[in-house]
Amino acid sequence: MKKLLLLVLFINLAVIAESQAQKPKLVVGVIVDQMRQEYLVRFQPRFGEEGFNRMMREGYVLKNAHFNYVPTYTAPGHASVYTGSTPGVHGIIGNNWYNKELKRMVYCTDDERESTVGSLSSKGEMSPHYLLSTTITDELRLFTKRRSKVVGVSIKDRGAIFPAGHLGQAYWYDKETGDFITSTYYREKLPPWVSQFNSKKRANYYLSKTWEPLYDINTYTASDSDRSKYEMPVGDREAVFPYDLSQNKEDYESLATTPFGNDILAELAMAAIEGEELGRGDDTDFLAVSFSSTDYIGHHFGPNSIELEDTYLRLDKNLAELISMLDRKVGKGNYVLFLTADHAVAEVPQYLIDNKVPAGYFTENIKEKVREALTSKYGEGDWVENFSNLQVFFNRKLMLERKVPLHEAQEFVADYIMQFDGIAESYPAYVINWMDYGTQGIKGLLARGYHQKRSGDVLFSLQPGWFIGWDKTGTTHHSAFTYDTHVPMLWYGAGVKKGESYQYHPVTDIAPTLSMMLGIKLPSAATGQPILELLQK
Repeated sequence: MKKLLLLVLFINLAVIAESQAQKPKLVVGVIVDQMRQEYLVRFQPRFGEEGFNRMMREGYVLKNAHFNYVPTYTAPGHASVYTGSTPGVHGIIGNNWYNKELKRMVYCTDDERESTVGSLSSKGEMSPHYLLSTTITDELRLFTKRRSKVVGVSIKDRGAIFPAGHLGQAYWYDKETGDFITSTYYREKLPPWVSQFNSKKRANYYLSKTWEPLYDINTYTASDSDRSKYEMPVGDREAVFPYDLSQNKEDYESLATTPFGNDILAELAMAAIEGEELGRGDDTDFLAVSFSSTDYIGHHFGPNSIELEDTYLRLDKNLAELISMLDRKVGKGNYVLFLTADHAVAEVPQYLIDNKVPAGYFTENIKEKVREALTSKYGEGDWVENFSNLQVFFNRKLMLERKVPLHEAQEFVADYIMQFDGIAESYPAYVINWMDYGTQGIKGLLARGYHQKRSGDVLFSLQPGWFIGWDKTGTTHHSAFTYDTHVPMLWYGAGVKKGESYQYHPVTDIAPTLSMMLGIKLPSAATGQPILELLQK
């Protein structure tokens, strides 16, 4: 009996040891800002063998991954991927939103209590203090008693900060200096590897270059003509190749709107692997990389431009180089990598209109129109404090003083807004607040994006193909429709089997899946579920 117990104990210890040994040494999370799922198909014939194609060929591809809330913006996208929850829970309801207590717009990572580390600009006065829940990276740090290293890098501050969570390190691009910086929230001075990287002045190097297509421009058949009326002009010139960056050698902001922004970010990510010795300790480390230039280029030139196609062909090379370094420095089989996006993107509405597809531009001054409507019903007054993110914020103090029933006013305005061309659905906030979290359709997307303390009094959605604006060039994102919600989800590396799935999965499933892989707690407010097809052997 004693021998049997010892045998059972030995087997259990062996199983535990094997389980721990199977944990990856490093997790790499890659978010490609504004990437559609269909780009994987449209551009695949031009990709090389060691970037996107390697992940799809050797890894697991979820072809029906979506964001499950609105608005589909960068900040909520990154927060949702890493918390496993939606804006209604984690609180990041937009890139900017109206703060009902401060009576002004706030930016998602602004924190005037903090200072910039790495430059004399104000671009580092940031922190994740608006994020109300833990991230998968926070949980990893908590589980290992802060031994795990977590590093988030991006051109955008929000693209580095939310993935790094409350307990990691975050570094982002200072568009005033061309250096990578951080905040006193994280540390008092830059680590040597970031300082050394900045000393190389890579931004200056790239600003001395000319952006030309990688290949013969006539071979870019997955895109429209280079000379397109749907692309925003570049300064005072037409949006056509080539783009000589040397004409503005110190315009560090312009670098982000070229694929060289992805190049410099990839170099920083690899410097982080080397400088922090990621994946070489006893505990799992985490590198979060967010490529932002795809978003800037997509907004400016649109999803059918040669500029965008060329950017993805170049990004494919960045990914191939990153994976090659991971193989060398961490070891193939010792890391797991996932790739997704923070949102996708709409077609240029004018492009659809010209091709007889339903679309449009919403140009109504909703704030003034609603104020006039409320005045006609309840008397003269400054009834509307703010209109932003397709939400109307009432002057609740005035309504209380005038004894105006809040729900009555919300219903009145929701009905009133429906008269305008381009409006798909409109709801009083109290109705959204009472909806079940699993509600389907636009109502459900609105409900999962609605935060009771931070969101407005009336929420609405535009019709497919519509967005707010007047400029008939360039495009954007924010809607509840599949062109904004459908994104790639690729898994590759340690413990990831080869395969594909057509099952629907929200991006909020990523963090819970990582929790199961790592054997750690779920993020505190996670609403997603582990991806069973991926985890089941």
